[in-house]
Amino acid sequence: MFENQVEMFVSKFYFCTMQDTFKHKGMRKQLINELKEDERITNMAIFEAFDKIPRHFFLDKAFVEQAYSNMAFQIGAGQTISHPLTVAFQTQLLEVQKGDKILEIGTGSGFQTCILCQLGARVFSIERQKELHLKAKKIIHDLNFVPRLSFGDGYKGLPTFAPFDKIIVTCGAPEIPPALFEQLKVGGIMVIPVGEGVHQVMKRVVKTSETTFDSDDFGAFKFVPMLEQVVK
Repeated sequence: MFENQVEMFVSKFYFCTMQDTFKHKGMRKQLINELKEDERITNMAIFEAFDKIPRHFFLDKAFVEQAYSNMAFQIGAGQTISHPLTVAFQTQLLEVQKGDKILEIGTGSGFQTCILCQLGARVFSIERQKELHLKAKKIIHDLNFVPRLSFGDGYKGLPTFAPFDKIIVTCGAPEIPPALFEQLKVGGIMVIPVGEGVHQVMKRVVKTSETTFDSDDFGAFKFVPMLEQVVK
């Protein structure tokens, strides 16, 4: 009980100390204009979602001035918040529709989670790092989004809530995890960076039957590796 009260106090204190000023909104506009220069991003709803979500809330205060540059940043526990362009591109490939039931592997900072929620998806997100899970949970809920956030092994997915219309993986996997493929409905889309080296290939997988899929590649990206064990 006491721990929950402390957690609520920290959440409220953190959120109250963060402000979304006209300056921040102006920087968001500049970032969105930069993203629009990439012709691969054609869904205007993605830009509108970026405009609604204050990215600087998900970063350490020391990086507030750089929050709207197209850069990745450390968010603790050896993890990063992805480049805005990477977030936008993965979201574009996912073809999010309102009401989609989406499984996200790697909550991380929670920024991608909020983008999916803003687009009207029903989001289920897993994070293996307890520190990040708790921090993201505070920020996401303070922004009035209500995804189902879980602490656990992303390789296992969330079979209790399967099947999912879409699955997005925000870390580099050596292969398509069989459990995640099983939890994707037939006709569903999985966007996942695959590869064990420094860079991974972004893949868009469409499940065509319970045992088959079509896959397209969309270039090289750099993600932190997808790991199985949870970190408490």
